Amino acid sequence: MKQFGKIIRSVQAFGRELSGTAQEGVDPGIGVALGGGFARGIAHLGVLKVLEEENIPIRYIAGTSVGALVGAAYCSGLSVAELEQLAMQVRFKHLARWTLSRYGFASNQRMIGFLNRILKGKTFEDLRIPLAVTATDFATGEGVVFRSGPLVDPVRASCAYPGMFLPVRIDGRFFVDGMLAYAVPSVPLRHMGAKRVLAIHLKGRWSNGEAGPRHLFDVIGQCFAIAQEMNCGVWKAASDLVIEPDTNGYKYDDFVHAAELIRAGEVVARAALPEIRKWLQPERKPRSSRAVRTATREQVSLG
Repeated sequence: MKQFGKIIRSVQAFGRELSGTAQEGVDPGIGVALGGGFARGIAHLGVLKVLEEENIPIRYIAGTSVGALVGAAYCSGLSVAELEQLAMQVRFKHLARWTLSRYGFASNQRMIGFLNRILKGKTFEDLRIPLAVTATDFATGEGVVFRSGPLVDPVRASCAYPGMFLPVRIDGRFFVDGMLAYAVPSVPLRHMGAKRVLAIHLKGRWSNGEAGPRHLFDVIGQCFAIAQEMNCGVWKAASDLVIEPDTNGYKYDDFVHAAELIRAGEVVARAALPEIRKWLQPERKPRSSRAVRTATREQVSLG
């Protein structure tokens, strides 16, 4: 009976070891990188929706341009359902206004009021999920990552698309769109401590097919898309998985197609689930030879 008790205790200890390993595997430190694309960024919501529904834990988020806006809202505590409803209602006029300036054709000053209304936290420290927001120093071209302090201005800076929006001034420095430095912010996620990085790239043509570009912003946008494709090696190398919602044919201001864009995000996220679920599987540690020998001796003795 005494020997049988030893076996039971040995099995229980082994079970606790396996349980601890499983718990470690449940949270693999997943970071989600949200790329830029203005209205096309609504597709990010479809990806977040699937991750939530499938109980995929998100430890970190980093956002560039519209990805910074979506990331700030989600990390502050807005549910995907709330964000979907918001996406159905928001239009260009809620985020920006046209203006005459040598620095751009529009100001995203209206984003201040918009963000202050929707965000459930006003600083990075208030967020329920750690967030990194990227921007580009206009003078030096340096990529800058904001992770502390007030939230609104860094998000505005990250969304300051060159040629369209005026640069945003923060602490005496002018910043423009984070897409110039971090098209998809996978690298900042690694610096935050993410062990697995899911990158969402909003790949799509900005021009209007055979009809050509509609105006200057389509020209600028297509040039950005070309430059990003030619310089995607760094952020892709820092990503474990890259997914690309089909946003071809959607214009930068196609907010009216929010439902379709959300669906595009859902489709690619669901297709990627088998790969993402692998990250949640515990890495079984092999039992030591000593533990195996001990169990064998006890079994033989009992027999």
